[in-house]
Amino acid sequence: MRPPAAPTSARQAARRVRILRAASDLGSREGLAGVQMQDVAKEAGVAIATLYRYFPSKPFLFLAVMEWHIEQFLGDGECTLAADIGDTLVALSGKLLGNRQLASAVALASFTEYASAVPTPIDIIERPLGQRLLRLLGDRADARSRVRLLVYTWWGLFVGMLTKEITPERGEADLRLAARLIAAV
Repeated sequence: MRPPAAPTSARQAARRVRILRAASDLGSREGLAGVQMQDVAKEAGVAIATLYRYFPSKPFLFLAVMEWHIEQFLGDGECTLAADIGDTLVALSGKLLGNRQLASAVALASFTEYASAVPTPIDIIERPLGQRLLRLLGDRADARSRVRLLVYTWWGLFVGMLTKEITPERGEADLRLAARLIAAV
């Protein structure tokens, strides 16, 4: 699979957002299995070749949908304390779990992509959530490791809450505990 194209103009960036919005809307209604790439292209008002130019597969598209939702959630705000990290991760989970159909779609897409013969390498530290946490943790020698631990812990608890293996209350408490332990000096 070829690497996805990155938008190089404001018009292309707007087209990419239209695609992400369309996939998000369809995923919310249909779930991952019910979404066809042709339907995403049609709803976004783009050619199917354009869709595949930016998103070489449906799992890749829905991983981008998740990232887009995280970016929208994080906005320009900043965390300042370990407790804020916990609160941010709890609120992010709540936001994504607010639409269980879409949350399931992005989780399934992530599992599908990771299980593929040649998964797309993803550096979680370079993603918006990883960058936010890295800025918060600052110049610590082990900051990158701490960010990975925080993101992987969040993801595991998110999936546990999504699949109802743990209650939202237990997941929230565990997220706050993990943030305190991992972000502690």
